[in-house]
Amino acid sequence: MKIFYLCSQKLNALMEGEHNLARLIREGNLRYLPHLSLDCVIFGFHEGQLKVLLLKMKHKSDWSLPGGFVAHTETLEQAADRVLNERTGLSGIFLKQFHVFSDLSRSDIPQTLSELRRDGIEAKVGDWLAQRYISVGFYALVSFSKVVPRADMLSDACEWRDLSDVGKLILDHNQILGKALETMRLQLNYQPIGYNLLPPSFTMPELQRLYEAILGKKLDRRNFQRRMLGFGILRRLPERKAGGAHKAPYLYEFDHEAYKRALLEGLHGGW
Repeated sequence: MKIFYLCSQKLNALMEGEHNLARLIREGNLRYLPHLSLDCVIFGFHEGQLKVLLLKMKHKSDWSLPGGFVAHTETLEQAADRVLNERTGLSGIFLKQFHVFSDLSRSDIPQTLSELRRDGIEAKVGDWLAQRYISVGFYALVSFSKVVPRADMLSDACEWRDLSDVGKLILDHNQILGKALETMRLQLNYQPIGYNLLPPSFTMPELQRLYEAILGKKLDRRNFQRRMLGFGILRRLPERKAGGAHKAPYLYEFDHEAYKRALLEGLHGGW
């Protein structure tokens, strides 16, 4: 009986998802701006690895970045905040618009129609979902431990993946991910990163591993520590990391006010 109940629940959820998708195709123009979408690259950091949040598309093996559409009553930023909240359960997180993707071939309309019809959903060229979309890219930095990944009506799963284990994503989502990472690396040259990705207290080696994961290269330990302390955005705590050796590394925290000033005024010197 328990197995039957679980299968029944899964079937009901699947039918509900298809019902919502069909309604979205019919009523999309009433709720959302046409031809405009957004894709979010959500980065986290865990056990020395840079992570990205991905969605697995329904009935398929394909994975994608979380995305969505802009309601008639929303700004782009409000829509991105909503999408992030729906996928992570968080609000008020670091969010940055980084690029517009408008390649003529990015919307594969014939494939979209074929997949919808294969799923038993009536659709034709010109329907709201079966049209060309220009996408605005946003990237977000979140605390890995605070995220509760949530799928949407077009997906079966929402999971963290190591950046090195992303594989092939749908459409141009690999390009979007690559551009977000490139933008974040450039940001390191003039703005601090870490407040949204690390726990409240951390060691200098943990901060260095974060920078190395983003940059994709090793950094000299002494030069890294000297530069980070020189920025004036860190405060050393009196205690050392618990459970470590006799000379375990000291713990640090970000000086929140100094960090905010650095975001506005910028840092000097590249990596």
